[in-house]
Amino acid sequence: MSSAAARTVVAGLRDRIRQFDGRAVRDRAALPFGVPEIDERLPGGGLALASLHEVCGGGNDAVQGAAAMLFAAGIAARTRGQVLWCLTRPDLFAPALAQAGLAPGRVLYVEAGDEKSLLLCFEEGLRHGGLGAVVAEVARLSMTASRRLQLAAEAGGTLGLAVRRFRNRAEADAFTLPSAAVTRWRVSVRPSVPLPVPGVGRARWLLELTRCRAGEAAEFEVEASDAEGRIAFSPRLADRPAAAGAWRGSASA
Repeated sequence: MSSAAARTVVAGLRDRIRQFDGRAVRDRAALPFGVPEIDERLPGGGLALASLHEVCGGGNDAVQGAAAMLFAAGIAARTRGQVLWCLTRPDLFAPALAQAGLAPGRVLYVEAGDEKSLLLCFEEGLRHGGLGAVVAEVARLSMTASRRLQLAAEAGGTLGLAVRRFRNRAEADAFTLPSAAVTRWRVSVRPSVPLPVPGVGRARWLLELTRCRAGEAAEFEVEASDAEGRIAFSPRLADRPAAAGAWRGSASA
C-alpha cells in the first residue's frame, strides 16, 4: 500500500472513531453564550446546534424549576425562527419567558395529555427542520428516548432543550442516569446582585455543567438571562483569581 493510500485509510478510521467518541461535536455549528468563561469550556465554543441538551433546577421546588425554564428560554430566544414549547402542565407563565428574551409571537405551544404524547411531539418538532428550537418539559427521559431525540435533532438540524420537571425525589435522582444529551445543566438560584440603593438586583444563578460530551464538567456563577436572552458572568467572580472561578470536574461520557 502506498503512503498516500495509507494516509487515506488512517484519515477514514479517524473520522469513524470521532463519530463514536463524541469529538465530532466540535465540528457542529454552535450557539455561543457570549460569556468566554463558559464558551471556552464547550466544544465548538457554545451549545451544539442540531443536538439535544438537558436542563433541570437545583431542586424539585417551583423556584428552582422556574430558573431552569428561564435559562432554557434565554437559550431558545437566541436562536432564529419559531420556538415550539411542549408541556403537559398548563402553568407556564409566558410574560416571564418574554423577560428572558423569548417574545410571545415566536412561541408555539403544544399541550400534551401525557409524557408519551409529549415526547412524540418533541421528536416530531425536532425532525421538522423549520424551527429555531424545540423545548419540552419532561419528568422522565430514558436513554432510549434521549437517543431518539438526539437523532431527531441531528436529522432536523434543530436545537432541542429538555427541561426536566421533577415531581419527586426519585425523578430528580434519575437526572444522573446515562443520557444521549450532548450537555446537561443544573440551574440553582443564588441571592440577587446587591444594589447601591434599595431594591432587587438582577437575579443570579449557579450553573452546573454536569455533562459535556467531549468536554469537562464545570460550574459558573452568572447573572440571569436579560431581555435579549443573554446571561453574564457574575461581577462577584470577575476579579477573583482563576482558581476561585469556575470549577472543573472530570469529563462526563
